[in-house]
Amino acid sequence: MSAAAERSGHSSGQETRKERIDRELIELLNELRVALPGVQFLFAFLLIVPFQQTARNLTTFQLDVYFVALLASAVASGLLIAPAAQHRVLFRAHEKEKLLARSHRSAFAGLVVLAVAICSALLLVVDVLFSRTQAWLTAGGVGLLLAWWWIAVPFWHRARGRQDPLPDGDDTQR
Repeated sequence: MSAAAERSGHSSGQETRKERIDRELIELLNELRVALPGVQFLFAFLLIVPFQQTARNLTTFQLDVYFVALLASAVASGLLIAPAAQHRVLFRAHEKEKLLARSHRSAFAGLVVLAVAICSALLLVVDVLFSRTQAWLTAGGVGLLLAWWWIAVPFWHRARGRQDPLPDGDDTQR
């Protein structure tokens, strides 16, 4: 008998719809705990750049790239924090399934925007320290790597596998 079944008194070993939604929401919030420190660290780094002496020497291109990186890290922070904020605001509102769907979309969008922030920050730093060509190659290579590992591989596995449907019958949500 599974731990979830033991806790709920179900002997079939199957989670109820409510139990699955609760578990998936907890898993999502835990996954976001991994992503958030990275985006927050990047955002903090970008916030201090204008106060450095070398910031006065940035070219127009570098300033534009900096703006994209700063904006993308702020948006990624907001999107990745949104599920926890919404969960707190909607606590006991019986909206968990809708919250889970919105949170999934927000987390995925946040990771895509985080990839833009990472690549933009990399483009800026490598351009300042090395060369524009090396910067584009590095940022493009990392962008492809992130697109491959964060998006292509999971979608490929999802297309080849199966996804368990939510159990019917228990529509109670908290």
